[in-house]
Amino acid sequence: MKNKVQLITYANRLGDGDLASLTRILRSRFDGVYEGVHILPFYTPFDGADAGFDPIDHTAVDERLGDWNDITELSKTHNIMADAIVNHISWQSTQFKDVMEHGSDSEYYPMFLTMSTVFPHGATEADLAKIYRPYPSVPFRMYQFAGEERLVWTTFTPQQVDLNVNSSQGWAYLMSIFDTMAQAGVDYIRLDAVGYGVKEAGTSCFMIPETFRFIERLREEGLKRGLEILIEVHSYYKQQIAIAQKVDRVYDFALPPLLLHTLFTGDIAALAHWIDVRPNNSVNVLDTHDGIGVIDIGPSQRDPSLTGLVTTEDISNLVQQIAINSHGESKAATGTAAANLDISQVNCTYYSALGCDDLKYLAARAVQFFLPGVPQVYYVGALAGVNDMELLKRTGAGRDINRHYYPVTEIDEQLERPVVQALHALARFRNASPAFDGTFTWNQHDSTIALQWTNGDDMARLEFAPASDHVATLTWTDAGGTHTTSNLLDLAPVYCR
Repeated sequence: MKNKVQLITYANRLGDGDLASLTRILRSRFDGVYEGVHILPFYTPFDGADAGFDPIDHTAVDERLGDWNDITELSKTHNIMADAIVNHISWQSTQFKDVMEHGSDSEYYPMFLTMSTVFPHGATEADLAKIYRPYPSVPFRMYQFAGEERLVWTTFTPQQVDLNVNSSQGWAYLMSIFDTMAQAGVDYIRLDAVGYGVKEAGTSCFMIPETFRFIERLREEGLKRGLEILIEVHSYYKQQIAIAQKVDRVYDFALPPLLLHTLFTGDIAALAHWIDVRPNNSVNVLDTHDGIGVIDIGPSQRDPSLTGLVTTEDISNLVQQIAINSHGESKAATGTAAANLDISQVNCTYYSALGCDDLKYLAARAVQFFLPGVPQVYYVGALAGVNDMELLKRTGAGRDINRHYYPVTEIDEQLERPVVQALHALARFRNASPAFDGTFTWNQHDSTIALQWTNGDDMARLEFAPASDHVATLTWTDAGGTHTTSNLLDLAPVYCR
């Protein structure tokens, strides 16, 4: 994966609402800032029950957004990441509708998981309790197959029916997705919800040994097509470390809440420990289309005796401080207050979570950019966006608080803000400095963490001091000598063209 800052965005929420407009914005207003882009699901339909993560046709671009030619055109200037939704498909897909009509006589019948597929002799209460869930409920929904009621496996929403990835039909379906993306110029595939992809009786049905074999099989097929594989798994931090040893890249989902905890308390201990043990083959994020997860830094959900990076009390305080900083807005979008897929996250923009404090926000981004791994910035975060309470009120979906629509005029307005200019300057610096292709070292002293990259005569050093007034001090070398700033807002006139 290219070691440059990338953007994460929906195809329809920046600009005029389609892929061609997104391409124009990336090539103009974000030129030199984001050299790669993860486009969230743009398949048919992109606006289903789970914002595109429930495709009816995974191999077709929603015609309201454009077509595969638009993806190919964008690939001429930017590396592209796309989602392969490998765990499920929409209940309105041609394949599942055929099964509902014809039952076991359908050619697609083996493609889908029912309860009896995994538990042919029935399941005990203990069997069901062992299944790992993203939120409290059993993973089944009643559907009729040719008039017969069947319990279909639905890990997430009732509209997302799970695939039997071990069936020939399920595997052929997944390979059709890989083939289509490779032909269109996609470089990286994010395996969405892959941790839930393999189910086996008597197990948690989450990241079991068979799951890793499934991932490796997908990885091999991706390599044949020139596709690099990234997996997306929220789990206990030690499991994340173990997973990282078996795959190309993983997300660092522990970093977002850990940085907030550190900035709220001034205590660097948990963050320093994470820097010491975290996997370096990571994609570094602070915000995504989902909320700010807390499961990744807390005790194991399956074994509470396994302590987390922080305590349960720390997490409670973190959630409360986000609510205070956002003037209660996060509470209105989180848990039972809104329609949510799970309860292990806080729905809030990262900028609002930090109380719209420019220096703390830029300091968090600087840490994200300095840690080993490839940094990705969510489009709302790219514009230091605040919570969209109007959209939340209109849809009732908690995650929409962090899914604002930005027309071109509003993008231009946001680009005039010093904090946005400084963030983009920081990204240009991260992309341009040869230091980040060198050697990484770090140390801690008192309440400061120092992160440094060195490559010959090129050096970049960040001193992160969450308890101080300056929060972050950046020192770097270039052709003009050595430079230092303790106010990251000062980067804007230096690195903005």
